[in-house]
Amino acid sequence: MPTFADVALPVPLDMAFTYAIPPGMEPVVGGRVLVPFRQQRMSGIVVELHDRPPQAKTKNVIEALDLSPVLDEKLLKLGKWIADYYLAPVGEVFRTMLPLSAEFKRAITYRITDGGQMALHLAGMSGSPARSRRTPEEQLVEFRVLDYLAERESVREERLRAATRAPKTLLSGMVRKKWIAREDVSAARDAARTVKVAVLLAAEENKETGEGETPSRQPAGRRRYTSKLNENQQTLVEALAAAGGRVPVETLRGLEIPRTTLGTLVKRGMVALVDEPQDFTMSKIKPRRSPFEFEFSPAQKEALAKILEGVSSGKFSGMLLHGVTGSGKTAVYLAGMREVLEQGRSSILLVPEIGLTPALAADLHQAFGDEVAILHSGLTDAERAEQWHRIKRGEARVVVGTRSAVFAPVSDLALLIVDEEQDSSYKQEETPRYHARDVAVMRAKMAGAVVALGSATPSLESYYNAKKNKYALVELPDRVEQRPLPEVEILDMRQEFQETGHEQVISRKLAEEIRERLEKKEQVMVLLNRRGYSPVALCRTCGKTLQCKNCAVSMTHHKREHKMECHYCGYVARIPDKCMHCGSEYVYFVGTGSEKLEELLHGMFPQARIGRLDRDTVRGREDFERALNALNEGELDMLVGTQMIAKGHDVHGVTLVGVVGADIALGLPDFRAAERTFQLLTQVAGRAGRGQAPGKVVLQTYFPDHYAVQFAARHDFAGFYDKELQFRSWMHYPPYSAIANVLIRSEKLDDALTWSGELGRWFEKTRHEGIRVLGPAAAPILRLKRDYRYHFILKSPSREKMNTLLRAMLAEAAARKIPRTQIIVDVDAVWLM
Repeated sequence: MPTFADVALPVPLDMAFTYAIPPGMEPVVGGRVLVPFRQQRMSGIVVELHDRPPQAKTKNVIEALDLSPVLDEKLLKLGKWIADYYLAPVGEVFRTMLPLSAEFKRAITYRITDGGQMALHLAGMSGSPARSRRTPEEQLVEFRVLDYLAERESVREERLRAATRAPKTLLSGMVRKKWIAREDVSAARDAARTVKVAVLLAAEENKETGEGETPSRQPAGRRRYTSKLNENQQTLVEALAAAGGRVPVETLRGLEIPRTTLGTLVKRGMVALVDEPQDFTMSKIKPRRSPFEFEFSPAQKEALAKILEGVSSGKFSGMLLHGVTGSGKTAVYLAGMREVLEQGRSSILLVPEIGLTPALAADLHQAFGDEVAILHSGLTDAERAEQWHRIKRGEARVVVGTRSAVFAPVSDLALLIVDEEQDSSYKQEETPRYHARDVAVMRAKMAGAVVALGSATPSLESYYNAKKNKYALVELPDRVEQRPLPEVEILDMRQEFQETGHEQVISRKLAEEIRERLEKKEQVMVLLNRRGYSPVALCRTCGKTLQCKNCAVSMTHHKREHKMECHYCGYVARIPDKCMHCGSEYVYFVGTGSEKLEELLHGMFPQARIGRLDRDTVRGREDFERALNALNEGELDMLVGTQMIAKGHDVHGVTLVGVVGADIALGLPDFRAAERTFQLLTQVAGRAGRGQAPGKVVLQTYFPDHYAVQFAARHDFAGFYDKELQFRSWMHYPPYSAIANVLIRSEKLDDALTWSGELGRWFEKTRHEGIRVLGPAAAPILRLKRDYRYHFILKSPSREKMNTLLRAMLAEAAARKIPRTQIIVDVDAVWLM
């Protein structure tokens, strides 16, 4: 039996840690173990078992949490590839791959030390703890803490604070004085999702129950209790009886009776509280008509045949499915997944946003029943763990989800589909900074599976690869049932201003088109890719704006919630009644967000039923499902929103799409600005005319001659691709070069400047043939989440050379004592702000 285990822990260190295996314990490679790390306990993944004793003294593994691997050999290999390619600590990669945090319980406990016992003894003699420089009130709290802990072995933090009213800062000070010791107690727990249910019990009828007697515990329907009940108790009992004697406690809270009422009935033996397994709802969206009921077009049949040919070969193959909006790509996906499922094999479908998951989940559930599992961040930790275990046990062979679903532990993977593959949401913006599309390609390659990338507006990199025959290119050039693409009308908002004399949010033409559709009882979508009411609060006296205290960005006005909010760090402030710089009362809110747009449209069309879909109105998956159901059922005439409404939604009643502020992104200092604008305009235009009635798009812009706007209006992806590719080749940007963004950050400006300067001089002295290094320079957003930020941009046609240089740079930074957490290395960066 091996005596040592190398464990990957979720810490920002590029190494595994060796622990001794106690006698009788049998950890497995790919399984989780509980180990001590510094002053706490952590869960990690075993990457190797061996008998090589390390030079340093080792600590013991505390507990083996799994009898079998949670990450099989292929997933371990994939995780190591991600760590190597994206220069991320392997332990943090494995943590991202496993949505099982609900199975691991962490608690902070405190116990009194010998020094604390002495301080308590001295306090008993003098009236306050010794060596304390705190106020008399704080000394009293310290005494309460010591006195409380003296009678107990150890106490959980929340219990100690509730009993003594001690703030965390005071407890930390007592730890520093070594009066008390802080311990991190972690352990595995059962993550099964349960719901608390109230069960009505039968009272012994026509009998006076003595105080010490217990009534019969048989479930009751409608019964008369001889015991006296007050009005609230009677209401609750009747509600339980009317529901058959069993009601979830959460439902009873809607009765507007005191919470103590239920507790009283439980004490009297009339009601019992039990834990029951909680049902999981895949989606509350009404499924669309099954795609298998439609006759596939020749192009769809060709695409499906290409997928199935690859599946049958048992070898890796990649394909790019380029189909215009409404061309039936989803139907091809489902048909391919059905064939795979009938062969007893597995498939994964990735979507870029949570908002697209419910509709697809409903379609998949209708087609494949309980064989479907869903994985995304909108689920609770327990729900994610439950879905993960269903996949691991083989109960679900069809998985749909956002980027983390690429790690689903399916067996015998045959087909991996990435829908809307161009979407930047597939790139994770925190460590590990992986791109789910590229990880999907690598996973398919390791599994000998087919990977299909689908989009109406493919990324330039994917389309370039397809043109170079790295992927098979399959085109769906027409909409299903020969439906026409929507007519697009470009409205020059400069001319609108000249003719009306003032700035218009909704042009006269768009207002006229909306009115016409409402009269016909047709539906409308209006896109403004900026949330909130107004993006800037400006002082008309001094000209300064209200900035976030943590970031170098303006705060956004949210009228309905009566607040100013930073959309980067989440900082919230009150709405200013005067300028914080000069004290002037002339504070003016500039610009329009989706909340203000909704208000304007309500004023223009008071009879219309208008909904809004953005991050402010969607707090969870149920909010999204509710809004989409209302639109699909015809309960809304108009839907206003940000890019959340632009992709994937198939609503046949929408015949008009209005785009307000179509060119916002064109002003950003980002080489992908034109590509993002073209993609967003094309995608949102594709929401119009998906039913029998033809669609129209009104596109308001201040840059009507920009090639991204012109090509989007003509639905001409090939034309845009050729034009944009010229600029990319001149400037050595992807797809002609790989790119990496190295960000140096610190809360102290001097540190950020010093560190970036040191690394800049190192780059100048180091030979790096075939690699261009730009910088250091201030990041476009200089300060973000309290950190000052400077960055380097690296370009190279050789990913291998760039990876080697980045590793050398990290080693140099470590030698110069620059903290690893203050350096962000973003390989294949999609966002340079």
